[in-house]
Amino acid sequence: MHDQLPPLLKQYFGYDTFRPLQSEIIAATMSGKDVVAILPTGAGKSLTFQLPALAEDGVTLVVSPLIALMKDQVDSLTASGVPATFLNSSLAPSEARDRAESLSRGEYKLLYAAPERVMNPGFIADLKRWNIKRIAVDEAHCISEWGHDFRPEYRQLAKLRTHLPGVPFLALTATATPKVREDISRQLQMQDPVRFLASFNRANLSYSILPKSKPARQVFEFVHSRREESGIIYLQSRKATEAMAATLKAEGINAIAYHAGLDPATRAKNQEAFIRDEARIVCATVAFGMGINKPDVRYVIHADLPKNIEGYYQETGRAGRDGLPSECLLLYSRGDLIRNLRFLEDATDLEAKKIAEGQMRQMADFAETTSCRRTALLAYFGETWPDENCGGCDSCLNPREEYDATLQVQKLLSCIIRAKQAAGFSTGVNHIAQVITGANTAKVRDYGHDKISTYGIGADTPREEWAALGRQLIQLGLIEASQDNFQTLNISKKGANVLKSREKTLLTRLPFSNSPNASAKLSRSGSIPCDEELFESMRSLRKTIADEKSVPPYVIFGDNPLRHMARRYPQTKTDFLNVPGVGTQKLDDYGQAFMEEIKSHLASHEKQSFAPLKTPLPPKMKTEGALNGSVLETLNQFKAGKTIPQIAKTREMATGTIAGHLASAIANGDITPDPRQFFSEEEEQRIEAAVATAEEGLAKLAPIHATLNGEIRYEILKLYATFKSLETPA
Repeated sequence: MHDQLPPLLKQYFGYDTFRPLQSEIIAATMSGKDVVAILPTGAGKSLTFQLPALAEDGVTLVVSPLIALMKDQVDSLTASGVPATFLNSSLAPSEARDRAESLSRGEYKLLYAAPERVMNPGFIADLKRWNIKRIAVDEAHCISEWGHDFRPEYRQLAKLRTHLPGVPFLALTATATPKVREDISRQLQMQDPVRFLASFNRANLSYSILPKSKPARQVFEFVHSRREESGIIYLQSRKATEAMAATLKAEGINAIAYHAGLDPATRAKNQEAFIRDEARIVCATVAFGMGINKPDVRYVIHADLPKNIEGYYQETGRAGRDGLPSECLLLYSRGDLIRNLRFLEDATDLEAKKIAEGQMRQMADFAETTSCRRTALLAYFGETWPDENCGGCDSCLNPREEYDATLQVQKLLSCIIRAKQAAGFSTGVNHIAQVITGANTAKVRDYGHDKISTYGIGADTPREEWAALGRQLIQLGLIEASQDNFQTLNISKKGANVLKSREKTLLTRLPFSNSPNASAKLSRSGSIPCDEELFESMRSLRKTIADEKSVPPYVIFGDNPLRHMARRYPQTKTDFLNVPGVGTQKLDDYGQAFMEEIKSHLASHEKQSFAPLKTPLPPKMKTEGALNGSVLETLNQFKAGKTIPQIAKTREMATGTIAGHLASAIANGDITPDPRQFFSEEEEQRIEAAVATAEEGLAKLAPIHATLNGEIRYEILKLYATFKSLETPA
């Protein structure tokens, strides 16, 4: 059965090879085991249940949290020739009956439904008749109260164990801390589940944070330079989303608002406009986006501070799902943290309040750090980034200047002490910044702070810089901030020693550029250079076809395949089918139109040539729990002296799967990287020669295999690619 998978992968989804961990997850779920898979957005989670559904008898039930997304998911599958459907309240009763009858006749392979419908007694009776083969729980973090999108109705899903005995669960999510991962397994009553944990790193995303100042202007400047790109702007309140959308519209930018306060018809209309590229920008609360299926979102802006890092990671993850370079910008103000904390003042569940406060402070710490954003983000999920410079965040690409801050630190610490002495109580960082810059406010006068010796001694420096310095000294432990919502300041023992000794203090200078375009120099990981004029003309053709078929443009083709077309200029069916993301159904439906567009373009333009694409290197790290039980079993047999064919025979698996297990172990550092254990020096030389002639290098193994006349097996090529990925570039 596993031999069927590569042809099905190409036929329906247009790919020759699996992404990391996909084949291992598929092997585990097809063996009937419960599986928990934590894969970042864009890593191909959906394929891990869609492909097995095509290879087996029966129906895969997909539990999806949002009704609005099911149609888009099913439209995409249908366009690829996959028999899929959904059942939800958006359907007329007659249409729902027709689909149910088709399910009874075995005409569908995938059924999408919300948890509320799934747990309906009548629906459960139907599920028993429909030969449910597996249950895929999408956005599985919703099941955990420790997760950022807790959905109580998800807790009921474990009851399906009783109604559908022996049917395995496959739980999938893009983000989950260790506590949430454990909760998912427990709440779904999984029996000895196989766990897969990929790197949380999104190499194609760049991260930047700027001090928040006139956010509407900052957002406008950012999006104005990216008018042809789709983006999401997250704001905390419903009113703020509408105000931002109105501001952008007034400047001629087609933006819409989305929040839970809109009536369902307006929400659906606005989401549809964004997905179909009729509105390039959506200004939204966090009510928008969970599981959104639009792959070509090129940027995500947080104009307000998210309430936790997990939510921030999930929301930024909606950018660049197609693997192309995308940007994540956060506008940060300490006032946002204070506002978020005040929302908790009336909370009655003290334990939940404590958890939420801790998460909010972690988010603020992340925003205030002067070190690598990627390192800090991955550390939250228990992952270590191995390099000093990630090459994809503002801290790494625009290193902060180190300077002697001794005088400024002495002034600020002294001001905090004098202000407390004068008023008899502590005050917050913004008030201290007002005092030290000589502000003439009612509070400054009422507290007598306009009479102290440190009043106005920092007037030559902007107030926002003093406030930022105060927050920096909190992180360094020189100042202690109270844990209440007022965040009042006191000098720590460490700070008192620094003040008394007047020791030299070196600090990193924080950014105070308000131009969001500072992120323009960020990483272009995942870039696919191509004939940009041809790419744009094919985007227009895609939109025309999509409108005719009343589907989102990405259902026809994503930007990724279009870019490959615009660098390869395919003009035959064979060449067109070799484009990544083009399967047989899409070749039949759209191939002729796009090849004619390419031919028309070449009638008046010369072909451009492009350097071979580089194979993206996997993160050089060792992630706790990265090797699941199935891989460890293969590893143990290999260490006992068995060959790949012997292990494959013993474990009743394909040799390619076993090679994939060993490749994971090599990348994870569990096997000493010695290529001679797997291929000879002569074989290595032949592979190197074939790679040198391949347009995409090691990104696709099929052309290399063909160049070698099939004389070197796929599993050897896979292991060779793994060893090459471990080499440090010169």
